[in-house]
Amino acid sequence: MSALTNYDALIVGAGYAGAVCARRLAEDGGKKVLVLERRDHVAGNAYDCLDSAGILIHQYGPHIFHTNDRRVFDYLSRFTKWRRYQHKVIANLPRDNPDVVPPHKKTDGRCFFPVPFNLDSLKNAFGMEEGERLGWKLLDAYPAQSQVTILELRQNPDPEIAAIADYVYEHVFVHYTMKQWGQTPEEIDPATTARVPVRLSKDDRYFQDAYQGMPLEGYTPMFERMLNHPDITVETRTDALRRLELADGVIRLDGEIFDGPVIYTGQADELFSFRFGPLPYRTLEFGYETLPQDYFQTHGTVNYTVDGDFTRITEFKHLTGQVKPGVTTIMREYSRAYTGGPGEIPYYAVINPDNNALYAKYKAEAGKYPSLHLLGRLAEYKYYNMDAIAARALALTDELI
Repeated sequence: MSALTNYDALIVGAGYAGAVCARRLAEDGGKKVLVLERRDHVAGNAYDCLDSAGILIHQYGPHIFHTNDRRVFDYLSRFTKWRRYQHKVIANLPRDNPDVVPPHKKTDGRCFFPVPFNLDSLKNAFGMEEGERLGWKLLDAYPAQSQVTILELRQNPDPEIAAIADYVYEHVFVHYTMKQWGQTPEEIDPATTARVPVRLSKDDRYFQDAYQGMPLEGYTPMFERMLNHPDITVETRTDALRRLELADGVIRLDGEIFDGPVIYTGQADELFSFRFGPLPYRTLEFGYETLPQDYFQTHGTVNYTVDGDFTRITEFKHLTGQVKPGVTTIMREYSRAYTGGPGEIPYYAVINPDNNALYAKYKAEAGKYPSLHLLGRLAEYKYYNMDAIAARALALTDELI
């Protein structure tokens, strides 16, 4: 008897999509589940671990959990307690006019303000008196506590209000987006620019979701608990694509027909050997630095929205709440085009009509296999927050169960 007959479902990938599906199929669906993970750990890009200095870091960039979905929050709460944490981000950029800052607040020609741009950002950018005057002008024109887009501000007949939109575009959005996506201003989707918000409040939280926090012991322990079930087998350091064969509507694993559901969370183009050509992605490179000091910066994430060849610096102790005096680890984040080279990881799909059309060919190919389910950022060629991936995994397993 083949060992494969012991399994009712196959999952490729042990990140959010794979782990939530595995647990639900095993626990609520009574299925024996095999999870194949290419990396040497579970938790996908949310994986965290201690570095050589004993600092808990996010190996693949900062992950901050936030959601308005009570079902997702309750489900994940079964596997972790939460540290109360509300993410706050500031921009760090050269100041246009150093004279607006009082002498005792000089910051070496740098300007710092909350992102998304809000009423306090106005004061930091233009000085207390002028920023407050502009803030009152905005509040006279729009409801307090609301969000107004750049497009709305630019359409305002008051030239000073329109100028605020131009400032936010130039100092918060355009250069940062160019670094993040490798685009020129002309290539940036005008619809995306138009949606950039200005908050008419002093709420400096990056996210405004009802449920926000960080897993108290880290993401990896949460995933390990989720996958700790007698009917779940996890094989790490395993490239599923070397064991899978898809041909003529039939899926084979290790040369044998596999009839159960197959949930695939990797790249759709790689699953089908790039037969229609590779899908474009952006990848990230991380520069870690451990410093002999308590803290390097005031916030967990500082965006460099105008200058610098990196997009942001993350300091993990702010995120995790870890107490470790005299040492801290920071991470600079660099974005570039994904080439598929050794060690590269595809992080973000490059969404545009041409790429969507290319992905549609792979999705149609997957549709020839009734038991195959594409799930997640890579498999669906979409951007999803962590909670959205968990929600889709819960919805898919609702159908399968």
